[in-house]
Amino acid sequence: MSTGLTIGIVIVAAVVVVAAALAMTSRGGSPRGLKRRFGPEYERVVAQHDGDTKAAERELAERVQRHGALHERDLEPAERERYAARWTTAQEQFVDSPREAVTEIDRLLAELAAARGFPEGGRYEDQVAALSVHHADHVDGYRRVHRVALAPQGEAPQSRAGTEEMRVALVEARPLFDELVTPASRGHGRRHRAGAGGRLPWSADAARPKEI
Repeated sequence: MSTGLTIGIVIVAAVVVVAAALAMTSRGGSPRGLKRRFGPEYERVVAQHDGDTKAAERELAERVQRHGALHERDLEPAERERYAARWTTAQEQFVDSPREAVTEIDRLLAELAAARGFPEGGRYEDQVAALSVHHADHVDGYRRVHRVALAPQGEAPQSRAGTEEMRVALVEARPLFDELVTPASRGHGRRHRAGAGGRLPWSADAARPKEI
């Protein structure tokens, strides 16, 4: 084999390696890319794997591979108004029926995510995995409201701690709702704001709900 041919092969191989590395980074596949892409979700998955970063990164990279190419569909204005109205009704219902309000918010987020192009709510784990790829900063709020909505209801009167847990779950779920109900071109990287449907009446700068 001639020296020129050998050099050519080496150059081509180097280009392929660099291209593969760049492609992996663009998909969030490198450790640094995964940590930057997933933020708090990265730390959560590492903790879930008892600090095993390699295992956590394999799981996150697999999520990117499965869901990274998902295209979020913009909602029609009438759809956004309907979802916003449902959120407003649920948050107003919280004062008298907190459990029913949390259940409705859980159902609302599942339906809204499906409407934006994510897996259907009946495939909850798959839906959350996809949401974590595109809305990593706020997906855990959905998890929290889902856990609370599915928690068994005891026979004793609801305690203040239980009501507080549901209140916090709704507050933490709101940023994801805001991102999903906002047009895709404006939703990513946006700070949490009141958005459509109004400010939560029990947020940090507002009064708590009356005692139940």
